[in-house]
Amino acid sequence: MVKNVASENAGPKSELYRIGDRDFAIVKRFVHDAAGIFLTDAKKNLVTGRLAKRLQAHNLQSYGDYLKLVDADAEERQIALNLLTTNETYFFREPQHFDYMQRHILPQRARGRAFRVWSAACSTGEEPYSIAMLLDDALGQANWEILATDISTDVLTHAKRGCYSLQRAQHMPPNYLKRYCLKGVGPEEGNLLVNKKLRGAVQFRNLNLNATLPNVGQFDVIFLRNVMIYFQADTKRQLIAKLIQHLHKGGHLFIGRSESLNGVTEQLEQICPAVYRKP
Repeated sequence: MVKNVASENAGPKSELYRIGDRDFAIVKRFVHDAAGIFLTDAKKNLVTGRLAKRLQAHNLQSYGDYLKLVDADAEERQIALNLLTTNETYFFREPQHFDYMQRHILPQRARGRAFRVWSAACSTGEEPYSIAMLLDDALGQANWEILATDISTDVLTHAKRGCYSLQRAQHMPPNYLKRYCLKGVGPEEGNLLVNKKLRGAVQFRNLNLNATLPNVGQFDVIFLRNVMIYFQADTKRQLIAKLIQHLHKGGHLFIGRSESLNGVTEQLEQICPAVYRKP
């Protein structure tokens, strides 16, 4: 999923809270240390627009004062991370990956154990629910599991509800829309709700990929799409090394089609664009 700093305009009130170079450098270090995201100076106005809301909420006059609060308060630290990471996704984004999994991975899956998939930066949930639709359709009652994680607690709350604008389902196969979703009526017209079965099939969990990973087990497929474009080389290498440890032998890693693992790892073999396999 796309992980980046918010792209909306800062808004008129944020003009009262312009951030200085020193405080912006602290924000950059905070976001990099916490989430592995590297902010360029071009993001200064966007950061201002997001954090100005919290200065107003706490009646603070400077970003320096707010950053002291973030450093001292774990809850405010999470709020800041939620504000500084936005997520842009939709159902069945980059459909080639779903087609590849259906045609080449599922037919060769190991029997006798659960087929496990990790959506490692799941955003608001469209990706793991797309995976769940595919697995339910292809495997039926066979044993399969999906773990969906994200650093933002806000997007996870959204994901667990499973309610989306129909616009996000434009790339969803029509039979899946009919089979796995309920269309809203009345005040919910224009929205959809992922059915209860699939909502219960996805385990959502707050997890920071830039920190030491908990024991989440081994996976047959890991989705890490459109995340590393915001990471520097060292961060990419460290993250991929950690994820490889959670891939079964023969397991696959999907990354964004604009990304590459060239110079990042030699432990995976590239099968086709954005698809890698652990030998």
